Amino acid sequence: MINISCIGSGNMGFALMSAASTDNNNINIYFTDAEAEKAQAAAASIGKTAKVLSSNIEAAQKCDFIFLAVKPQVLSIVLAEIAPVIKKRQSESNAPVLVSMAAGWSIEKIQSSIGEKTPVVRIMPNTPALIGKGMIVMSCSQEVSDANANEIKNILGKAGIVDCIEERFMDAVTGLSGSGPAFVYLFIEAMADGGVLAGLPRDKALVLAAQTVLGAAAMVLQTEKQPGELKDMVTSPGGTTIAGIAALEDGAFRGTVIKAVEAAWKRSIELG
Repeated sequence: MINISCIGSGNMGFALMSAASTDNNNINIYFTDAEAEKAQAAAASIGKTAKVLSSNIEAAQKCDFIFLAVKPQVLSIVLAEIAPVIKKRQSESNAPVLVSMAAGWSIEKIQSSIGEKTPVVRIMPNTPALIGKGMIVMSCSQEVSDANANEIKNILGKAGIVDCIEERFMDAVTGLSGSGPAFVYLFIEAMADGGVLAGLPRDKALVLAAQTVLGAAAMVLQTEKQPGELKDMVTSPGGTTIAGIAALEDGAFRGTVIKAVEAAWKRSIELG
């Protein structure tokens, strides 16, 4: 059996643990949280494979993989709390793998807080993991064995697509796919508002906007064509689409989106 603890039971921690438990009888999941009721609710939602532990120290003692699903501003407190246990297990050649999703926190910074040779995996998931459609990017320290890296890929794989990347790109990943769903939700909402302005009922406009974004994204992934090429397939001379694109360009649409990703990327660096 694989024992996984998740320190923090917010949306992202819960999403990953819920996905990991799907059709898997080889995993025990344990939650801890400063708000015990949240941990209890998360465990109850997952079912019999999930339980609640009394403390972060117990989580560090008990588990093979420790997911750090707390806010970046809280991570230093959690690491200081569990560091003695991690160092003891490391001295016994039984160190767990720490899996951190804290924006801005580098592997080096985590290891400096808890033990230089501690196996650490840094991940950046996003909220569509809640429905198994997430984008999860991971980077491993050199202490993480291939077997453990593959196990983490398996754990995360049911929450969406898992990709490995050099850690130096992780802040950029945070700005793009980590924060990106919120940008897309704004776009869907704005598209639906445009439909309402044009006379559509709100519920119809929202479905049309969301399905349009979903289908367009699938076209990019499945056809492997450049977005500009796909855009040109829709855009007829003097037609409706080019009129809409002109309006977007008049509002500096692309430049604004680029700046949004850049701002989120810079904020990730600041949090570290």
